[in-house]
Amino acid sequence: MNIALSTTLTDTDFDSAVDSVKAALSEQGFGVLTEIDMQATLKAKLGEDMEPYLILGACNPTLAHRAVGVMRQIGLLLPCNVVVRADTSTPGSVIVEAMNPDLMVEATGEPGLSDVAAEATTKLQAAIDALGQGAPDS
Repeated sequence: MNIALSTTLTDTDFDSAVDSVKAALSEQGFGVLTEIDMQATLKAKLGEDMEPYLILGACNPTLAHRAVGVMRQIGLLLPCNVVVRADTSTPGSVIVEAMNPDLMVEATGEPGLSDVAAEATTKLQAAIDALGQGAPDS
């Protein structure tokens, strides 16, 4: 099983890709609650350089509520993180990755999460597909 649903955007800059990802997520009912700028954090805390790398904490409240209703601990595994990162091997390309929701079911063995995971997968894949550039990697 792939751990991520992903695509590569081509001929774009990083900030435009982030804006496109946020818009695509919003269309599928996901709000972005947090943003972690790994590039800035690692530079500030460790003095290390890396490519632009942003973790978006995206949440679909309806799906999260359903999942928590099935299993309270599932908050530890909700497919909330969406990574937007510059592709260091191809200038002008940006990789977008979202956690594969099926991991929630596989990790917990809780069959009641299957329907939630399936719907989350459909919505996240639709958001990724809506980005409309590049070929999906998943």
